Amino acid sequence: MHLILFIFSPVKSCLDELSCLLNLADIQAALYELCWQVVQGNLKLDVVVSVLGDMMVNVFYYVFSTCLLNKIKSIHQKCTNHGHFSPYFLFIPLCHVSPILKERLDPETLESLGLIKQAHQFNQKIVKIKTKLFYKQQKFNLLREENEGYAKLITELGQDLSGNITSHLVLESIKSLIGCFNLDPNRVLDIILEVYESRSDQDEFFLSLIKSYMCEPITLCHILGFKFKFYQEPNEETPKSLYHIAAALLHHNLIELEDLYVHLMPLDAVIVEEHKRDISEAKQIARKLVMVVLPSEKSEDREKDKEKEEEKNEKPPDNQKLGLLEALLRIGDWHHAQSIMDQMPSFYATSHKAIALALCQLVHLTVEPLYRRAGVPKGARGCVMLPLKNTRAPRPAESFEDLRRDTFSMLCYLGPHLSHDPILFAKIVRLGKAILFMLTDGSFQETLLSCFLSIADQVLLPSLSLMECNACMSEELWGLFKLFPYQHRYRLYGQWKNETYSSHPLLVKVKAQTVERAKYIMKRLTKENVKQSGRQIGKLSHSNPTILFDYMLSQIQWYDNLIVPVVDSLKYLTSLNYDVLAYCIIEALANPEKEKMKHDDTTISSWLQSLASLCGAVFRKYPIELAGLLQYVTNQLKAGKSFDLLILKEVVQKMAGIEITDEMTSEQLEAMTGGEQLKAEGGYFGQIRNTKKSSQRLKEALLDHELALPLCLLMAQQRNGVVFLEGGEKHLKLVGHLYDQCHDTLVQFGGFLASNLSTEDYIKRVPSIDVLCNQFHTPHDAAFFLSRPMYAHQILSKYDELKKSEKGNRQQQKAHKYVTACEQVMAPVHEAVVSLHPARVWDDLRPQFYATFWSLTMYDLAVPQAAYGREVNKLKAQIKAIEENPEIPLNKKKKEKERCTALQEKLQEEEKKQVEHVQRVLHRLKLEKDNWLLAKSTKNETITKFLQLCLFPRCIFSSIDAVYCARFVELVHQQKTPNFCTLLCYDRVFSAIIYTVASCTENESHRYGRFLCCMLETVTRWHSDRATYEKDCVNYPGFLTIFRATGFDGGNKADQLDYENFRHVVHKWHYMLTKASVHCLETGDYTHIRNILIVLTKILPCYPKVLNLGQALECRVHKICLEEKDKRPDLYALAMGYSGRLKSQKVHMVPENEFHHKEPPARSTTPATQQNGPGSTGKPATSTSKTEEGTPEDGGERLNAGTTKPVNKANSAVAKVATSNGNSALNSTKAVKERDEKEKAGKEKKEKKEKTPGSTPETKLENRREKQRDERTGKEERAAREGKEKTPKADREKLKAEEKNSKDDKAKAGNGEAVEPSREREGIKEFKSKEKGDRSAVSGSLKSPVPRSESAESERDQKRRKLDSHSSPSHSSSVKVSMRSCRCTFQQL
Repeated sequence: MHLILFIFSPVKSCLDELSCLLNLADIQAALYELCWQVVQGNLKLDVVVSVLGDMMVNVFYYVFSTCLLNKIKSIHQKCTNHGHFSPYFLFIPLCHVSPILKERLDPETLESLGLIKQAHQFNQKIVKIKTKLFYKQQKFNLLREENEGYAKLITELGQDLSGNITSHLVLESIKSLIGCFNLDPNRVLDIILEVYESRSDQDEFFLSLIKSYMCEPITLCHILGFKFKFYQEPNEETPKSLYHIAAALLHHNLIELEDLYVHLMPLDAVIVEEHKRDISEAKQIARKLVMVVLPSEKSEDREKDKEKEEEKNEKPPDNQKLGLLEALLRIGDWHHAQSIMDQMPSFYATSHKAIALALCQLVHLTVEPLYRRAGVPKGARGCVMLPLKNTRAPRPAESFEDLRRDTFSMLCYLGPHLSHDPILFAKIVRLGKAILFMLTDGSFQETLLSCFLSIADQVLLPSLSLMECNACMSEELWGLFKLFPYQHRYRLYGQWKNETYSSHPLLVKVKAQTVERAKYIMKRLTKENVKQSGRQIGKLSHSNPTILFDYMLSQIQWYDNLIVPVVDSLKYLTSLNYDVLAYCIIEALANPEKEKMKHDDTTISSWLQSLASLCGAVFRKYPIELAGLLQYVTNQLKAGKSFDLLILKEVVQKMAGIEITDEMTSEQLEAMTGGEQLKAEGGYFGQIRNTKKSSQRLKEALLDHELALPLCLLMAQQRNGVVFLEGGEKHLKLVGHLYDQCHDTLVQFGGFLASNLSTEDYIKRVPSIDVLCNQFHTPHDAAFFLSRPMYAHQILSKYDELKKSEKGNRQQQKAHKYVTACEQVMAPVHEAVVSLHPARVWDDLRPQFYATFWSLTMYDLAVPQAAYGREVNKLKAQIKAIEENPEIPLNKKKKEKERCTALQEKLQEEEKKQVEHVQRVLHRLKLEKDNWLLAKSTKNETITKFLQLCLFPRCIFSSIDAVYCARFVELVHQQKTPNFCTLLCYDRVFSAIIYTVASCTENESHRYGRFLCCMLETVTRWHSDRATYEKDCVNYPGFLTIFRATGFDGGNKADQLDYENFRHVVHKWHYMLTKASVHCLETGDYTHIRNILIVLTKILPCYPKVLNLGQALECRVHKICLEEKDKRPDLYALAMGYSGRLKSQKVHMVPENEFHHKEPPARSTTPATQQNGPGSTGKPATSTSKTEEGTPEDGGERLNAGTTKPVNKANSAVAKVATSNGNSALNSTKAVKERDEKEKAGKEKKEKKEKTPGSTPETKLENRREKQRDERTGKEERAAREGKEKTPKADREKLKAEEKNSKDDKAKAGNGEAVEPSREREGIKEFKSKEKGDRSAVSGSLKSPVPRSESAESERDQKRRKLDSHSSPSHSSSVKVSMRSCRCTFQQL
């Protein structure tokens, strides 16, 4: 019973489950009843089992057996003794559940139950069944295997998709076909891709279908890879449709780029190798183009090579990676396209035109909205571009900030190949202009500015190089570049020139082709074909200006005759090209590999001079920005380099028409003292018309960049820097040249600022004089030169203001107002100049006098009426010539006549203004003169300070200043200025010029010579006519011969120098000039000889006037010509030039007795062989006039003013300087002994007289006379002895004969006969003796005065000799010496 219950308990539970599932209560009841009957024994067990078996097989087999098996299994697990459980399994075969047991029970149990034979075999059978069931599928891969199924599939995919057909419906049909016809799913996917490839316009449908159909991205990637692999065979070309579907799948992330990229060809290594090969081939082509090739068959071969290269470039490359890249760009997938380009060398991908155009199109679409809103010029109508339908493409830029998101990176990848799309080029440039115009935020501006600079560097300029002759793009680009500072532009040009052309094979070839074409043009450029060559240059410069200009400049540096045709041929350039030309010029100037000195280190290199000339011509003719060039010169000056001032000099000269030269004619110099119009018409050598625009451009460049004052200050400071800092190891000639160049450029530049800057601009920029000198350490002459125009402007402005405030037309009222204006303006200046010098300076010179001297110009002192008259007459002659010329058209005649008439009226009006101005200035000076000189010390100190601080610094500053200094001295004399000694001033100027000349540069020598010439003109005018002298000099304080300290009044009438004595003084000055000139010529030093020849050339109109002095100079100059002919050609040229002009002036020379009145010497007991001065003389004549001389007690110093007997030239020369010509006949030992005895006696007399306490003036005078006689005797004896010792025997006999002739001449002179020829011979003999080595006659007193122990000289002679030997006129020791030398010229004491 238990067994039955156990057995049927699972049956019951199974029935319970069936009842729950089926809700069949009757069946449950029937089963229950069946089981109950078995238990009661009413039914047999076999019958019930068969019934239940049928039920399980037909209806409840699976559920019943499962439940039953679960029960048995649970019982099996609970039963610890399997032996008791085995009977239960007797029921299992009866239930027919062995298949289920094989599924549920483990093989070992089944084996133990006998359901299987061996567990191992059973396991193997299970594996095979599972493999067959789960890993083997019945499908058809080929179309021919199941053509019906695949045909239905293709039909399904190729149907019209315009209706309600969706990818979901098609996908269900595909699944059905796959299941029905056992189609291969991968083959189905391949067919889907094939159909998509043929219907690439249905992207949305097929992409949705593939996304729904595909579960593994790698599977799709493999299928695409197999497709690409098929087209990698030779002579196969991958269709664009395949690139398209691959790009679309990538864009929608259906496949990964990394998975597909490995299937594409060629490999990256092959691409890199190809890129390197392209670069090497381009360089090889460039080398071939640069090489010199004979015009033979090689030229034809080169043309064929070019054609092949072009064909090769035009053929699209079979590169699957580039094809995929193009497709990605076409659909707007920038992210994946950027990834592919990153795998390749720079600009390799975009070097293919199709890819470049695709990327350009994408950039077009990106910038289109922003360009329409902000970039389209007024009046322009552009073609509207439709955006991409692809929502995943880069978003269009709506603001400037959006450009940084994708547009800038796209442009950077595009690089130089933007040249394929000029329209996009113009769009980007216009957007850049709009950005720079509209930016306001500083940080934002800096960011976008840097971005656009990068775009210009990497994209715009390289692209312009590949655009062939596109002037419009060049001008468009200049519209953007001109908004950048020149520093940014020049950096871009430098990158473009030096680095860009080596970054890509195409650019390498373009560079070589440009150089080749430039050579072709430059070889054929002449003045005759400038127009044709200029057009070719213009076409070539539109694309590659840096390469073209670099070659042109290299040619100009070698051949300066190309400058004019090159400048004329540049008229077809664009604005950008002109700016690039300015950069190339600066780069050529700053080339560190080029030496700016020639190999001899004495002159500036010719290449620098050529470039400087080119700068002046180019910047004047064309509208090129000057800021960069001016800043370069400024930087060079900051670095202590003055070579490049030559550039500034040329630029100012050409652009403003201001020339600086010391070779001006007297007429030009006179014109330069007038107004600006007169300067322009008659003051310069060249034609300076049409400089208004160019000078305005130069002025604006200086003011906009604040370079006017820095350049002036740097040039002023650099003058000394040239000598002490820059010129350390340089040749003296080069140092002098650099100094002159620096100084001349300063004068030229300052003149430009003064004439072109407005009053406000000039005053605003130039600081006060004390700030210039003390803070900026500007030399005083340069500081006043810069401040002078400011003072003039201020005075005129103040004068006009006073005239408007107070009405009054009388001349006196105007003059008074002018004086008032001067006082108000100059009062602060008077206070400022006090700090420039030590306090002791102002004991003699008033600050007012110092400031007046430095603030005035020649325009203020005199009116060049003759110059105005000359220019007016020239214009009248031009008008007459125009009227008489029948070939000139009437319209042109009218214009020219109007121009000449207008100039004539301007000159006349300018002359009138200057006349009124000079009158006002002279009135002002007349009122000021009494307070100019204090003279608290001696007149000598006053003149010394005037020469040292005023006259000499300014007379060598410029040619106009040299004339001004001479005229100012004359004006001070004419104004009868108290405490100013005119005689002493002239004497100091003429008496000691040796060291002044030796310390000058070449140009300073020209100015100093012009100053001396003007001073000599005044002296010559007074010397030539007694009436003129008496009118201009007599009763003038400047010609007083008694000098007294300030405040002392002795009550005596001041003596004046009479006319004859003045002529003696002038002769003495001529003699001193001769002596100094001969000394400089004999030194052998280059600077001495050059400078004295320049000075002598300048003063030739006024010196020499005495025949024997002229002959002496002629002799020395002739010797220089012989000596320097083969040694120093420049000195030889100077000497020959002066020698020729000197000979032409010889007809105007006069004998000495005509130059000044000369009385024959009195008979004397002095031996006839005794000689003095440059010629043989007798004993000095005795003065018959009474001599008056102030004693030291009364504070006076006396210059002889009595009626003296004029003495001959020899005596006056002796009085000034003791000389000896070495031709004395005193050659015996007896004469030597007599000399020694006389010297000893002289010493004893001197000691005796010094011990005498109460000597009278008469005694002193007598003692001095005796000392002089003894001194002369001793010196002449020594000179005779030295001459005897140095003269060879052959020459001694000749000298004796000459001495005999001189004795005869002296005898004739004693009888009143003419002795002039003898004097000429004596002068020649004196200078011949110097050539033989004895130079004591001229320079002995300058170098080695006679010691006091050897001669008992008077105190006056010692001081006089000291003056002659002093280093420079501005440092002479005492006015007593100088004025007493004048006195000794007239009378022997």
